[in-house]
This record gives sequence, structure tokens and C-alpha cells, in this order.
Amino acid sequence: MKKIIIYLGPSLPLNKAEEILKADYRPPVKRNDVLKSIDESPDIIGIIDGVFHQSPAVSHKEILKAIEKGITVVGGSSMGALRASELDSLGMKGIGYVYKQYAEGEIESDDDVSLTFTSDDYTPVSEALINVEYNLNTAEKQNIINSEDKKEILKASKSIYYPLRTYPKILSKSKISDETKDKFKEFLKIAIDIKQQDAIDLLKYIKEL
Repeated sequence: MKKIIIYLGPSLPLNKAEEILKADYRPPVKRNDVLKSIDESPDIIGIIDGVFHQSPAVSHKEILKAIEKGITVVGGSSMGALRASELDSLGMKGIGYVYKQYAEGEIESDDDVSLTFTSDDYTPVSEALINVEYNLNTAEKQNIINSEDKKEILKASKSIYYPLRTYPKILSKSKISDETKDKFKEFLKIAIDIKQQDAIDLLKYIKEL
């Protein structure tokens, strides 16, 4: 059986992850975590979540060292998507929508995937900008909002510091009609968490390796 290490946090609940793939699940990756894991000789390392501002982030060098040791390194959804977009030409595999957005230069900042979460079980308490943008694009395609509404909501989203970014705060700062706000709120009940979907797709990809 392959030894698989997955760094996971707020992008996907642990119980859901374990239903998809049996692996050694660890907290969001930080500097030197991958370097230390190399000594355990894993076959695969999956990076989904990682720290951005709380402590030093996982470095490119340690990921490259893992790849040099013959370890398959896969990234997606959050920190994993960012690092994969930077290292895909050097052997790291990127999975999902968020990775493609980084790889194609549509997004560049870690703010696009950053959010805050509870310390005990990593439940998100703010909204990642990439999720907001994805759902705004979908809502526009479904004629729930128009292009001007989308621009206004996105402007409000970007004006809010990421730990405080929630849909109620976004909509309270958005200069759109109450009717449109109500329609968008209804849409959000069935909206997709694209970071979570990418995390699921990453685990399914690794399962097939």
C-alpha cells in the first residue's frame, strides 16, 4: 500500500476527506513540514491547505527536494494550487480550477485563497475571494445578477480584509438593490465552494495513482 501524506485544513472537512481517500492527514502545511516528511519516505504528498500569514509558508525548495527524491507531489485548492502553479514545470502536479486560475495568471495573490478558520477543527469563518468570484460568475451566467452588480459585489469583496470577508459583510457594502441582494442570497444556498470541490478532485486524483 502506498504511503500518502495529505496536508489539509479548512478547504474540506476531515471526515469527508477520509471517505474519499485513506491517508495520513496532517494540519495545513508550513515551512519545513515537507522537508521533515521526506525522511518518512512517502510515495505521495498532497498539499491542499497551508499557512500564509500565521507563520512562514512551505518553501519551493523543500517541495523540489521531495520531487528530486522521487516523491509525487500534488497540489490544489489553496496553498497547494499556488505552489503547483509555480512549480508545475519542475514536476509538481496541479489539480483543479484554482490551480488553473493561478497557472493562467487570472489570479496572483495569496489573498485570493486566504481565509480564517477555527483552531480546533478548521471550520472556515470567512470567505475566500476565489469562491466569491467563482459564484459571482456563475450567478451572472444564470441571470441572477448583471455585470454591473457583479463588479459592485466584487469591489466590495476586495475592500474587506480577508479575515473579515463574509457574504453578509460583502452584501452590506455592495451598492446594489435589495431585490438583487435577496436573489443572490437565495443563490448562495446552492452555490459551489470551488476550493472544496478542488480538494475533492485532488483526493480522487491521488486515489487513482
